[in-house]
Amino acid sequence: MGGGPDRKPEHLLVILPFPEPTEIFDRIRKNYPHIKITFRMLLFTDSPWEGREEIPKELYHDATILATLSALPPSPEDCPNLHLIHVFSAGTNHIQSSPIYTSTSIPLTTSSGIHGPQISEWVLLTALVHSHHYNKLHDLQRAHKWGTDPDPSEGMRSMHDNVGQRLGVLGYGSIGRQVGRVSQAMGMDVIAYTASARSTPEAKKDHGFIVPGTGDPDGSIPSAWYSGMDKASLHRFLSQDIDHLLVSVPLTKQTTHFLGAEEFAILGKRRAFVSNISRGQILDQDALIAALEKGADKEAEGGLRGAALDVTDPEPLPQDHPLWEAPNCIITPHVSGLGTAYVDRAFQVLELNLERMERGEELINLVDRKRGY
Repeated sequence: MGGGPDRKPEHLLVILPFPEPTEIFDRIRKNYPHIKITFRMLLFTDSPWEGREEIPKELYHDATILATLSALPPSPEDCPNLHLIHVFSAGTNHIQSSPIYTSTSIPLTTSSGIHGPQISEWVLLTALVHSHHYNKLHDLQRAHKWGTDPDPSEGMRSMHDNVGQRLGVLGYGSIGRQVGRVSQAMGMDVIAYTASARSTPEAKKDHGFIVPGTGDPDGSIPSAWYSGMDKASLHRFLSQDIDHLLVSVPLTKQTTHFLGAEEFAILGKRRAFVSNISRGQILDQDALIAALEKGADKEAEGGLRGAALDVTDPEPLPQDHPLWEAPNCIITPHVSGLGTAYVDRAFQVLELNLERMERGEELINLVDRKRGY
């Protein structure tokens, strides 16, 4: 690895809302002795502006590489030596208002690819909680009752497994690929949807960071691929008898309210279950609530049988928001991607790019500012 005497000294500034990862820093220093590391702990905010006054300007000025979750220099003039920014999230919508994003061409990489294992487990967890009526079972346990089913159509004997069900993955990136992998292992058919066509074997490959032993590196899992950002293309995908829809597209102007009343009506023909691990703004929440209420109405046809939301609009969700009371809806506070391996895997992406920089190779997880991801 790098660090020879001919290498130019680098200054890695790390600003994260976690305690200093000393073992990881020791690993980086060993492999890259020409890199000086400075660490600052700063609580996370949704804005690149908040808390920036806590970071001395001279640190931004001297830094050549910045690893951060949301904190960025106030202006391009404050970071004249910066030539790489690595963010500890899969998306960049929370920093896209920063002049560092809008007014510079400093290469920006994400931690896309590290979230697949833990988020796929969340998707399975919440879907199985719903399909196996786990909340009812938990209530019975808390009440010290050995429950029985007076109405088999409504009780535990109505539980279904996933064999033969169809998963539609709206956004077949690293997370979607791992959810597809574990869903296929449970006997589900998987179909994929991407913004642009993936018509060749090479186009179907995952060229980003992959946690070893996970995902779908060669894109062989889906039985069918669909693409296009227009309504007709989206509706064609949603009409493929989907039982469980995973929403995992990045938030852009095009994907804001990508799913609304029309789309939920199509999914309602199969009474689909919807999982959203992306961003709350991708769903029209009023339309979602209406579709869930319709699905819970025994007298009505269609509607959604349930939803699992790790993201909402807004966040935090106000206590009096009607989404809390939507039937058959599981809500968690944007935690599906968290886990004990998060920080180490995010640094693995950075370290891989340090190697690529030394070899003059293209960086992985490089953000296209025009596309927004």
